[in-house]
Amino acid sequence: MQRDMDLIREILLQVEAYDKLHRPIPIRIEGYSKEATSYHIGLLIDAGYLAGYTSGGTRDTHYAVRNLTWAGHEFLDAARNETVWNSTKQVVKEKGGAIPFDLLKDLLIKRTSAYFGLP
Repeated sequence: MQRDMDLIREILLQVEAYDKLHRPIPIRIEGYSKEATSYHIGLLIDAGYLAGYTSGGTRDTHYAVRNLTWAGHEFLDAARNETVWNSTKQVVKEKGGAIPFDLLKDLLIKRTSAYFGLP
């Protein structure tokens, strides 16, 4: 399964918006299968953007999310603005369609800075 940056962003936004003390956080993203969402949650936990844990076996792994990490908040701060997000995706698409996640984050930070008129 390929990474879907829109799904990654939506998962992070949903976790951030969850304001109840109940954990784990229920995550459902409209238009995405449970399997795709679960896979991307696992990636975000592995990468340190979400705090959570796994349960189940290798064929039936389930992920439970507790909260965003500092890195998750930092990425969201760069990716939150819809205009910046869409223009960044367009640039990536024009240049070939896929880039490493850290490079996407760097590009988002630079475009966010420019959006706010910062050097």
